[in-house]
Amino acid sequence: MDQLSRILNQYSITTGIFYSGRLCGLSSFDKPEEQAGHIHLLRQGSLVIQEAGKKEVTLSEPTLVFYPRPVAHFLKPGLTDMAEVVCIEVHYGTGPDNPLANSLPSVIYLPFSQNSRIQNASEWLFEEAFSKALARQLVMNRICELLTIQLLRHALSSGQVNGGLLAGLTHPKLSKLLDAIHHEPAKQWSLKEMAQVANMSRARFALQFRATVGQTPGDFLTGLRVNLAQKYLRQEKPVGWTANEVGYDNASGLARAFRSKTGQSPKEWQKNVLADLADQ
Repeated sequence: MDQLSRILNQYSITTGIFYSGRLCGLSSFDKPEEQAGHIHLLRQGSLVIQEAGKKEVTLSEPTLVFYPRPVAHFLKPGLTDMAEVVCIEVHYGTGPDNPLANSLPSVIYLPFSQNSRIQNASEWLFEEAFSKALARQLVMNRICELLTIQLLRHALSSGQVNGGLLAGLTHPKLSKLLDAIHHEPAKQWSLKEMAQVANMSRARFALQFRATVGQTPGDFLTGLRVNLAQKYLRQEKPVGWTANEVGYDNASGLARAFRSKTGQSPKEWQKNVLADLADQ
């Protein structure tokens, strides 16, 4: 399994369409409790996108808009043409504050004309969304997953990354280490062993990792383990079991790391998240 495939499995990305059709008025995406990223596909017409404190962006050609993390924004049709759109939610099993999502810009605009694979997948999605074909929901879900993967490939190949995990994946030496860490996050990694996997001296490795990823190796590993713990806690796994699964000897060790990253204990976080999921 390649590095990107392993990472996508780790963060358990799921997608789903929640609106398709003509946009007749203002649509808002400003509820922080939704904890989802968004993909908007403009099929035809013109579309205006507004974020708080920023200038409006007007799209007049078929375009994909990707918000990898929750960002308050608004959509409305342009003055001249009714916008025909498909809107998709993007959820992460670890929650939206994770190394994968945080490696990306707050928003990516990608006209279909700039990426034929995105264009083909989007046109297939439009065809399904505006039809009554059998099993259309299942087909659309799979196409949404495909679109997300193609988006990440595009971000990597075009350099649209904000450091972090994805920047590390493009580094010829750090990519091997990041793959190894994601394969064995519970392993007791030492700085010496990480440097050996990256084929660098310890001093050069520590400097290169921080310059590329934006964190020390130890802080990155702690963040990864906390993200994985969040994934298991969302699945109602016990805190003690989760601690052992992500590399801590006991629940107290996980609690210290978890509180340093989230400001809450694992039990508090789990209780709040499960309550929010029950209310949805």
